[in-house]
Amino acid sequence: MFKQESLRRSKQFSDDLIDWLRGKGAVLIVTHDHPDPDALAASMALKHLIVVKAGNRVTAAYGGAIGRGENKALVEKLEIGMVPLDSVELRQFPVICMVDTQPRTGNNSLPEDCRVDLVIDHHPLRETSRQCRWVDVREDYGASATILLEYLLAQEVTLCTKLATILFYAIKSETQDLGREWCPADRLAYLYLLPLSNNRILFDITHPEVPREYFASFSQAIRNARIFDDVLVFNLYNIDNPDIVAELAEFLLRVDQVRIVLGMGCYKGNEVLSFRTLLADVGAGEVMQAVVDGLGTAGGHGMMAGGQIRSVDVEWSAQSDLEELLTGRLLEILKRPVGPGRPLVIR
Repeated sequence: MFKQESLRRSKQFSDDLIDWLRGKGAVLIVTHDHPDPDALAASMALKHLIVVKAGNRVTAAYGGAIGRGENKALVEKLEIGMVPLDSVELRQFPVICMVDTQPRTGNNSLPEDCRVDLVIDHHPLRETSRQCRWVDVREDYGASATILLEYLLAQEVTLCTKLATILFYAIKSETQDLGREWCPADRLAYLYLLPLSNNRILFDITHPEVPREYFASFSQAIRNARIFDDVLVFNLYNIDNPDIVAELAEFLLRVDQVRIVLGMGCYKGNEVLSFRTLLADVGAGEVMQAVVDGLGTAGGHGMMAGGQIRSVDVEWSAQSDLEELLTGRLLEILKRPVGPGRPLVIR
């Protein structure tokens, strides 16, 4: 079912990696901050592979928070065992791995001077990753979970229902049911995992209960949204859930005649940015890097990207000024007309 060339590549890489891991001691797996389903699934799949094939003790960790309702349900229903990165002592881990992120990209909380041994990702390769001992970055893949599934299949590791379910949901959400930035390997993985997944759990994940504050964020985004030609920008100001920015960016991309959305919000003194587009030729990652140049860090790929600006002023006026600055930069980069914008809805 899977392409033999791809499986051979995955088997060779995972064979060599497993041989190297044996006897190395405890392993730490780190995801990007505020991990999404793809990061969660990739970390759990890598953990399972290492435990089964190499026998190391493995800890998976993340920075930030897991705030989105679907992601909380995913962690609870599938019993995903991850710990906050600030609760672990890095010196206790002879081996450090990164999945769905890369060293010194700004979207993870691993200290910049910390050595990283393994990187597995589907975002564009960073120069910092070339220094790592093991690197498997496949920019053409739609999800990191697909890469990890190939490792498991190549190593003939049995998938339990819960692991199959999280891998399936990761590919489903990352590619929007194979409607966005997918490759043939993602489609094969999606179809392979579908009959192995638990449909009841998938329903519970996609229909989670959410607090009333969740709807207040929708109201805030809709009232604050401004439209510039085919670009929509919204600001949530101070937020309690960093995932809500990306969720609302995806939601507002459905506005008619809007093709690009930039959302932002301030979480614990750090500005969280999310960029979404329906235009395949925009280059979301490069656009976001240009928007935050000199202010913060960003990354992504074709049609989606994220960014972060550390230690910003949380006052409303300062947040408004930052919004104006970032909006102006975005419109200039995209060569869209600059102006006051028009509101999404008339108050």
